[in-house]
Amino acid sequence: MYPEAYIDFLAYFHGTRDYFECHEVLEEHWKKEGMQNDVWVGLIQIAVSLYHQRRSNYEGARRMMESAIKHLNGQKDNLTELGLDHSLLLDQLKKRLSDISTRSPYTDMNLPVTDEGLLDVCCQSIMKHGSLWGAVSDMDNDQIIHKHRTRDRSEIIREREAQKKRKNKTAE
Repeated sequence: MYPEAYIDFLAYFHGTRDYFECHEVLEEHWKKEGMQNDVWVGLIQIAVSLYHQRRSNYEGARRMMESAIKHLNGQKDNLTELGLDHSLLLDQLKKRLSDISTRSPYTDMNLPVTDEGLLDVCCQSIMKHGSLWGAVSDMDNDQIIHKHRTRDRSEIIREREAQKKRKNKTAE
């Protein structure tokens, strides 16, 4: 019923709190869908905002959270189809934006999942990775907190080089 990437997103979001992976799995799904859906963008931006806030990058966190709110504001039907409570989610995001604006320290956040079946599937997925729904962020885990610095970027670099070559060929 739900896309596998969305279940993975929720599992990373609520289990390991690996917001970088949340972004990765849902961005790939969003691109495959044709990049037309504001819901995916908004959910990705929530994860990116929390990633920035946890690293005390309050300006990046603020920009992403403001954008997430804009993308999700008119998405009641789509969020409901994804098993989320639209009103409660927007209230949470506005409160988080206020916290970010006052440079409040990061705290974990759970998305308001209303579908018990979805919650069960996500909890099973999380347990396979040795975590639990609603786990507390491991603030000492640099692999999660600073993932953009520690990940292997060789594939990204190769893709950028290939794009440059294609661009240069079309310019000739």
